[in-house]
Amino acid sequence: MDVLYGRNPVLEALRAGRAARKLVIAAGVTQENRLDEILRLARERNILVEESPRRRLDDISHTEHHQGVAGYFHGRAPLALEDLLAESRPPQLIVVLDGIQDPQNLGAITRTADAVGADGMVLPRHRATGVTAAAAKASAGATEHVPVVIVTNLVQALEHMQAAGLWVVGLAADGETRYDAFDFTVPVAIVVGAEGEGMRSLTRRHCDAVVSLPLAGRVSSLNAGAAAAVLLYEVARQRGFARRG
Repeated sequence: MDVLYGRNPVLEALRAGRAARKLVIAAGVTQENRLDEILRLARERNILVEESPRRRLDDISHTEHHQGVAGYFHGRAPLALEDLLAESRPPQLIVVLDGIQDPQNLGAITRTADAVGADGMVLPRHRATGVTAAAAKASAGATEHVPVVIVTNLVQALEHMQAAGLWVVGLAADGETRYDAFDFTVPVAIVVGAEGEGMRSLTRRHCDAVVSLPLAGRVSSLNAGAAAAVLLYEVARQRGFARRG
């Protein structure tokens, strides 16, 4: 059972057809269009809606940023990398995260991945954040629409993608190629490393190319979410911002 909180994450989970056990709404919460749609969808699907004091939602979400809405949703079935590759539309665009530990960054990257029409994301099982409620909140509900594969061995996953015809392109501050000099019209898997440390050396050795973003300021790098957004929009630009599905 996944507990989601915030109006966008709960609404997008309902729009995506996720089964829910119940929703919890704070007493006296301000009505607006998103909440109206949440309640309408709950009625249509016979989902129990409980009204509770706001402090109960604070306890459920472990935060005060729940916007008066939380939901108990059934977990999604695991997705295999083979299935993601089979379902991806050419030219493929897959986002690979190598050890992102901040759910805010994961959420921000997922939101960008959805915006540019990425086919999915690949995350390592260990030493990284998963798709938590905080990540879902930071993504504004995009985690409900971007397929996610969790892998035990990231290097093997990269090799599998290369065998399927994808170029594996890493992002690093000292990358050999400027980000806008690479041809992203080919099928690609974009690899974004952890906050601070970047990609692990073994991951980097399995990249076909490593690109960098030019920096003209005094700070030596962008955070993972911002850097991923710049690169993913460059991919979308080169592909003519074509709508994908």
